Amino acid sequence: MDKGQLFEQHRNRLKGLAYRMLGSYADSEDAVQDTFIRWCREDVNHIENPVAWLTTVCSRICMDILKAPHNSRVDYVGPWLPEPIHTAEEHTIEEEVTLASSLSMAFLLLLERLTPKQRAAYLLKEVFNHSYTDIAVILATSESTCRKLVSRANAAIGQDNNRYQMPPERQQILLEAFHQAMNGQQLEHFTRLLAEDVQLTSDGGGKVLAALRVLSGRQRVLEFFGAIQRQGWWQQLQWQYVPINGAKGILMKHQGNIINTVTFGVNEQGQINRIFIVRNPDKLSAVQNRASLH
Repeated sequence: MDKGQLFEQHRNRLKGLAYRMLGSYADSEDAVQDTFIRWCREDVNHIENPVAWLTTVCSRICMDILKAPHNSRVDYVGPWLPEPIHTAEEHTIEEEVTLASSLSMAFLLLLERLTPKQRAAYLLKEVFNHSYTDIAVILATSESTCRKLVSRANAAIGQDNNRYQMPPERQQILLEAFHQAMNGQQLEHFTRLLAEDVQLTSDGGGKVLAALRVLSGRQRVLEFFGAIQRQGWWQQLQWQYVPINGAKGILMKHQGNIINTVTFGVNEQGQINRIFIVRNPDKLSAVQNRASLH
C-alpha cells in the first residue's frame, strides 16, 4: 500500500477531528490537506505509528488555526454558528445517534468555550477515545496536564454538556410540526413541542437578514416565527429534509440555491430547546453535498 492509499484510509477520521475542532468544513478540509502535504514529505518507513503521526499533525494544525487572529470572531456580526454539513447516510440508526451527539450545533457551540488545547484534549479523549498517554504525545505535554485539560474542559462545559439525541423518527415529527406551523397549521401543537426556555440562534454574518442576538423564551421565539410566517417568504421556498450535522434538519431553497438551514436541539423530555438557523451564504456551500466524516 502506498502512502496515498494509507492516508485515504484515515482521511474521514481526520476530517471529523478537524471539523469538530474548527466548526468550519472549509477550514477542516484545508487542515486535512495540509496534513496530507506534510505526510507526503515524510519517509513513511520511518513512522512507527502512522495513525498517531497523522492525528498529531492534524491536531496541531487545527490548534494553530484556532490561535490565528482572524479566528477571534470579535468583528463577526450577530451570533456565530458552526458551518452546517450535510452528513452522509451511511450508518446504522445507533451509529447515527452516536455521531450526531458529537456533531450537533449545540455540542460544537459548547466547544467554543474551550481553549484550543482544551478542545483538542477533550475531543481526543471523549469523542475519539485516545488514551492520556497518546494525547500527551499529540499535545507535547505530560499525562497529568492532559488530565487537567480534560477536567477543565468538562468543568467549562458543565451541565450544558447534554449530548442527548432523539431517534430519527421523533426528529421527523418535530420537523414536520414546524413545517405545518410555518404554513399556519396546528400552531398550538408546535407550541407544545417548544420548551419554555427554548433559545433561537440565527447566523447571517452581517451578509443577510438575521436576528442580531440570541432569542430566549417560548414567547419570543413564537413571535419571531410569527413575523416570518406573516411575510410568507419561507412558504415560497422548497423545503427539503436532510441529515445535517448527524441529525435530521431542513434545507430551504429558492430556485435551486440554498437560502438557509434549520436544525433543532432537544431536551430529554423530547421538547425543542435549541433552534439553529444558518443564513450566512459563506457557510452554506458545504451543505450542498454529502460529507463523509467520523
